[in-house]
Amino acid sequence: MISKRPLMRYIVSVFLCLLTVVCIPMPLHAEQAALEPVANRAPSSRAFLLGIGRTNQLDTYLSPMEYKGVQISFMTQSERMTRLAQRHISFQSTFHGAFTSSDNPAETASYLGGRLAYDAGWHYHCSPLKHLDLKGGALIGTDLGFIYNDRNSNNPAQAHFSLDLSLSAGAAYTFSLGKLPMRASYQADLPMLGIMFSPEFGESYYEISQTGVGHDIICAHPGNALSLRQMLMMDFCLKRITLRAGYLCDIRQSNARSIKYHDFSHSFMFGIVRHFQLMKRP
Repeated sequence: MISKRPLMRYIVSVFLCLLTVVCIPMPLHAEQAALEPVANRAPSSRAFLLGIGRTNQLDTYLSPMEYKGVQISFMTQSERMTRLAQRHISFQSTFHGAFTSSDNPAETASYLGGRLAYDAGWHYHCSPLKHLDLKGGALIGTDLGFIYNDRNSNNPAQAHFSLDLSLSAGAAYTFSLGKLPMRASYQADLPMLGIMFSPEFGESYYEISQTGVGHDIICAHPGNALSLRQMLMMDFCLKRITLRAGYLCDIRQSNARSIKYHDFSHSFMFGIVRHFQLMKRP
């Protein structure tokens, strides 16, 4: 069996190289916007972030034990104000990917896993105080992932899939530290209703392939799949570049059909943000 330690050292090395490239200041090929909204324009932002952190995983389909390890992730996020409700409604989309490697407490078995998630939706914005922006809305998202146990001979892997509608809320506050413009932001997304893939406990993937996956697609709601994603970010607006650093807490869990699953991850995120202002034609 190939040891996963050289693999993890290689992955971490690649991650650090990518992080170095992201941190190198570069000129923007579009007009950079200030952090404050500007009248008669449509502010838009695009962010690319890399993250590293810890994960805690449990999947009783594969093992009754919790596994703990490292997670390496990336996230791209775009947000733009629309013309709806006199430019009070924004459209946001987020693409998130992660790779995890974890061990059981005795370090006798390991998990390798991956996730890809995408969500998009709308927020309504209001500003009760100067420099304070509050928003609330809804997102539609999908999540696809897997976990592989290197010790299991029968059913060594488990697939995860969900499609859900989430409530989303956030706040952002713009301020200056000396002459450095900054913005602190927070957003929380709570899945409320959807569907997810969940096999019966002990049901093999061979049986699923014979009977089809239809009977393993069930309704997901906070009663059997309470999940939450939180993002706390800080933007630093330099002369020709905006950097973003922050914390991502991603909680995914379910308890259905005699199988318990959770994936709790806590990551430090760092990357670059590009702000654009789309000018109206005269």
